[in-house]
Amino acid sequence: MAVRYLSLTVGLIGMLIGGSASAQSVSLTGTYQCVQKCRDDMLAYVTQNGPTLNLLTEAGVPSRAWPDWFAPATRIWVDIYDSGAVYTPDGVTIQFDNGTIWQRYTPPPVPLRRRG
Repeated sequence: MAVRYLSLTVGLIGMLIGGSASAQSVSLTGTYQCVQKCRDDMLAYVTQNGPTLNLLTEAGVPSRAWPDWFAPATRIWVDIYDSGAVYTPDGVTIQFDNGTIWQRYTPPPVPLRRRG
């Protein structure tokens, strides 16, 4: 009987973990620019590997993040801030619970050189 409950428990845990990982449908990998409540003028970087995220804040501080347990399709939990962040469905904006907002960085166009 105990083996049966153990199998059921392991299966349930696997479903929950697998469900939260697959719920994050947008890739947040990219370069971001802080636009509100910034700690520095540098760019921020997000690298996503499966459900796990590596962050480098605009202040140059590294951190880890992962899908939020209660809302994995729209929120992440950021280790260094010990709080969460919500992101837009297209991954363009990340808004942290402390009020900081990152938007995907688009570099300015390169000016054309004139001939002659």
